Amino acid sequence: MVSLFDVIVIGSGPAGYVAAIRSAQLGLKTACVEQWMNNGRVVYGGTCLNVGCIPSKTLLEISHKFIDAKANFEKIGINFENISINVKKMIRHKNKIVYSLNDGIAALFKANGVVVLRGSGKILTKKTVEVLHKGKLCNLKAKNIIIASGSIPRCLNHVPFNGDTIIDSAAALNLQEVPNRLGIIGAGIIGIELGSVWSRLGSKVTIFESLDKLLPVIDFSLSKQISQILKKQGLNIKFNVRIIGSEIVNNEVKVRFIDPFGEHCLTFDKLIVCIGRMPFTQSLIDKESGLVIATNGFIKVDRQCKTNLSGIYAVGDVVRGPMLAHKAAQEGIMVAELIAGNQVQLNYDTIPGVIYTSPEVAWVGKNEQQIISYGIKNYKIGIFPFANCGRARTSNEIQGLVKIITDVNDIILGVHIIGHNASELIAQGVIAMEFSSSAEDLALTCFAHPTLSEAIHEAACTASLGNTIHNI
Repeated sequence: MVSLFDVIVIGSGPAGYVAAIRSAQLGLKTACVEQWMNNGRVVYGGTCLNVGCIPSKTLLEISHKFIDAKANFEKIGINFENISINVKKMIRHKNKIVYSLNDGIAALFKANGVVVLRGSGKILTKKTVEVLHKGKLCNLKAKNIIIASGSIPRCLNHVPFNGDTIIDSAAALNLQEVPNRLGIIGAGIIGIELGSVWSRLGSKVTIFESLDKLLPVIDFSLSKQISQILKKQGLNIKFNVRIIGSEIVNNEVKVRFIDPFGEHCLTFDKLIVCIGRMPFTQSLIDKESGLVIATNGFIKVDRQCKTNLSGIYAVGDVVRGPMLAHKAAQEGIMVAELIAGNQVQLNYDTIPGVIYTSPEVAWVGKNEQQIISYGIKNYKIGIFPFANCGRARTSNEIQGLVKIITDVNDIILGVHIIGHNASELIAQGVIAMEFSSSAEDLALTCFAHPTLSEAIHEAACTASLGNTIHNI
């Protein structure tokens, strides 16, 4: 059987379901292929919704509330005794949120007329997609194909997953009790977020990192500050580490590693391996199709996510750039618009990044070390600490700062925030940069008082005018 569609999307993660819905909204006959099933139901939303962004932020929020109540409420006059955490109930709450959002995507597909095809998709020649479901094959023809198959966790051959003691980041979101000793390999964003969750709930957490510093992707001043804060919160982060092996003995895992001081062994109740993710293209593309895949597994695309084959696009985690849900979703929208004949280009220079620690870290644009490496001279910096912000003090959230970097003409090159609600505040920096604003534009804008966003205003004043009212 051969059916003809205007657009076939492979994958229903943030890139795929958004691309499918927008394509349908633009009047294109659209199908979405999804192979993830659970108890006979299609699982929508990909990694982000099911085992990534949404569940991890749910647990981060719960654990933050727990530690805030335990450590800080008495200081502000809220008294209670014997606060505790019910891990099983916490996980059920997280799952309920995930299930409801899955149902939401299903409803959106139905409302917009997207045809859902259960099974694994494979791209053949002549824009044909082969769908395999329960042993049955069907071939679908499409004028356009959008590949949005996402990514999977990387593994260490000498530290293999066993689904119980040595687990990946997905399994770490479903632990039914707080491990006494938790080891984490990888101090990237996923590693420190998971470490934060279980440390707040009572685990003694050790994180192994092969690099000599934390999070080199962010501005070095923020990296230094969040590293100090996490250390004070109880995370034991070991740098310059090379893992050489693991052994499971009596339901415990022994990790052997080398650091600058020699060879060591530590024992944990659980070990999470989160050393990054890799594009998922396994069995996705027939060699005869001619689609070009780089040696690192990513599908080669241009700035508009076009592959080397006309009418075939790839978006999200399977292409270059940061593996971020919001970047993936915007690529999905861009491609749908291009297929419909509209000229759209995603601005890759204004994609924000966020780390949901406490305090949060968020950024957009260039950091200071990048500016130095690019040879940009005479740049200016405006910094304002949240300790000088009235709203931050009323919320007892005074850690962190806003840092704005501009060029010699006062145009904003980067905005970097560490502090409470940084994930929300960074949108102001994104919008400013999207419209090529100067720091003076922000400095001359009226911000509501008292708000955390005033810290952005004050940092802009410092960058543009050389000083501000509330900085000592």
